Formats: sequence, structure tokens, C-alpha cells
Amino acid sequence: MGTLITAVTDGQKKQVKRFAEDAVDRAIAEGVLNKDGAQKLIMNGDEFQARIITDIRELSVSNQFADEEVRSSYSYLSGYKKPVPLEGQIDILRSYWPKLNPDPAIRYMSEMYPKLQLPGWIEGPFALIRPGFFSDIYGEELEEVLEALAKARGGKFYNYRQGQLGPKYLRQSSATVAMQKCIVEQQPGSDILIVPEQFGIRHRGRSVRRAREVFVASEFGEGAKNVGTMLITNPIRLQHYDDLWIDCAGDEYAPGADGDFSYAPCFYFSVGQVRFVTHWFVSASDDYGSASGFLPQ
Repeated sequence: MGTLITAVTDGQKKQVKRFAEDAVDRAIAEGVLNKDGAQKLIMNGDEFQARIITDIRELSVSNQFADEEVRSSYSYLSGYKKPVPLEGQIDILRSYWPKLNPDPAIRYMSEMYPKLQLPGWIEGPFALIRPGFFSDIYGEELEEVLEALAKARGGKFYNYRQGQLGPKYLRQSSATVAMQKCIVEQQPGSDILIVPEQFGIRHRGRSVRRAREVFVASEFGEGAKNVGTMLITNPIRLQHYDDLWIDCAGDEYAPGADGDFSYAPCFYFSVGQVRFVTHWFVSASDDYGSASGFLPQ
């Protein structure tokens, strides 16, 4: 399986080069660059290129909400390193929902997934349940998953938002909905979707809002339904108070059911149990990191 180094298309490359050429033409037309100045640029070509690269780096990476980041040394303390093998994940899901058809997912994993070019931060493929399998209402789907998660953890689970997961409280971000739609189209007819993911460490120390800002092309925040599913199929994750806790940047939450969707769901571990709660999306904590998925091209 290859590693995706850059997602720049030929069209984007041509457009960026055109901007650089237009800038030189404009500098000449406005008298900023004359014959002597052009010769100095030629003689100091390395420095000129370095300055251009610095500007490209600063302009192509968003600095919005940059103050919503803190240093973090939290990691996967419980021993999780990569997801359970796909067949094992599927078996776990079908132990809770026997009606899930595994065949399309297994076929996709054997025929298509090995051919994908994926970024190095991907931890592996995760088996997730198709949107709409349980209900057309997202909050009802999440409740189904949280009930199964409670069983998977032997009852050691607490939902602080019980009864507050209806549409007035909870919704998915438009970006995540769009990405999930594309994934469903790539894997038609499948109850179980195979999605490249990371479990939070890539965005540790960032607020949910900052994580959303720095997602690269084809990256999207995962919602609580899928993160809960990932916790079911990977029971070693989130077993200790000092584990990296998990923000669900793919969801938006309004604690007052008043249209102010400025919170996000999260999972954390305390007093021997996994807990589900929400917090303000501008809060940057060193013990949290947003889970995210990747849409293969």
C-alpha cells in the first residue's frame, strides 16, 4: 500500500505557477522590479526561492484559531497501536447486529483497499456502519451504538447526554456528511463501510475548531456514532485515565437546543469507565485529540 505524499493536482500546479508569473509581471508593470533589481534576484536565487517557499508555507496552512493548540504528550497508553484486523472488527459488529451483511466489506478490503494511496498518519482500516442502517435520525443511530458500547464495556459506561441527542441538540457537520456520502458511493450496497482512520493522536492538544481548520484535503472529522463503533471494535482503546481522550469533530452539539451548535461530543475515561459528554469546541486540552477519517480518491 503506497503512501500519499501530495494531493496537488496538475490543474492546481498550473494555477499556482500562473499566480507567481502574474506577480512578477505586476512587479515589473508597477515599477517595483527593474533591470538592476531583476539581476539582484538572479544573483540571489537561492534566497529568493527560500522566501517564496516560506510564503507558500504560511499562506497554505491556516493560522485561524492557532491559539487553540497546546503541547500534548498524551498517547495511546492502554496499548492500542493499530486497529483490530478487519475480520475481527466485522465479527464484533455482527455479534451485536447480526443483520449486517459482511460480504461487500470483505470484498472491498481484499480487492480495493490494498490499492489505495493513503497518508502516513492513517492507523488502518476501520469497519463502520453505513449511515441510515439503524435510523434516518442521526441521534437515534448514535443511541444504538452507545447502548452497544455500554454492553461491550460490561456496563462501565456513562452517557451524560442521555435523552439529549435529538436533532435540536445534535447534528453532523456538513463536511463530514459530504465525505460520508462519497464513501457510501464508493462502496455501494454495503452495510459495513471500510474507512481509513486515526484515533485522535494526530490532532492531540487542538480544540475541535482548530482541528477542523487544519484538516487536509480529503480528511474529515469523525462523529460520535463512528467513534463509538471504533471503541466497540477496538476494546483496548480508552482503558485508562491517562489515555488520550477523543473529540468527535464530525459532530456539532447545541447544549441549550437553541441553534447554537458550538459544542462537540467526546469520549473520556474516568473512575473505571468510559464516559460520553460534550464540551465547547474552542477548548484546547492536552489530553484530547480529534479522531478523523480519510476519503480515498
